Amino acid sequence: MTGKSVLVVDDDIKTVELVKLYLKRDGYRVLTAYNGLEALRLARDKHPDIIVLDLMLPGMDGLEVCRKLREDSDVPIIMLTARTTDEDRLTGLDLGADDYVTKPFSPRELAARVRAVLRRIPGESVHRGPAEIKAGQLTVNFVNHEVFIAGKPLKLTPVEYKILCVLLKEPSRVFSRAQLIENALGYDFEGFDRTIDVHILNLRRKLEAAPNNCNYIKTVYGFGYKFVVNGK
Repeated sequence: MTGKSVLVVDDDIKTVELVKLYLKRDGYRVLTAYNGLEALRLARDKHPDIIVLDLMLPGMDGLEVCRKLREDSDVPIIMLTARTTDEDRLTGLDLGADDYVTKPFSPRELAARVRAVLRRIPGESVHRGPAEIKAGQLTVNFVNHEVFIAGKPLKLTPVEYKILCVLLKEPSRVFSRAQLIENALGYDFEGFDRTIDVHILNLRRKLEAAPNNCNYIKTVYGFGYKFVVNGK
């Protein structure tokens, strides 16, 4: 048994029950909601470990649910969408979703995506290496999985945290999109390269909105991204 809980949100009862069946087979505790307001209430009251969230919901759509959750929570979110264009998919990622699955989907694939996203969350295993790294105004504590800028906490999603850690541990090294996917998202990630661009953009926004307008992530055009201090 995993001991983890999953909130499944979709207005189609048959879809919810099928996904619930596969997740329970994997040992997850499953909560269910059929509209956006109910999803928001359960997410805040029950604190699930991960949320599977449909975009098209009555009352409050999935994008608005995601937006409101990201105001006070970094719970991992997998978006379900019937839309197939890159821009539609990127909208959810831009709001802070961690992954997406396009409808129609295989419930087995969705269960695999849940496992993959949960594996990317910092666990309770013993940390190897320094307990924390300081770079300019930025401090990352790898034991408590906390990030600070000028002493003030910075709230990141699990994916943003993983990307920052990968870049920070090897400053000045240029990571391609494929390398960031491999190191931060894992071999089993089945998204597309532009997903990394969206997570990097969101991470930059948070860093640059912090005191002293910290610009730590530099784009190396044609190659990828690297971590820099004082623009170097």
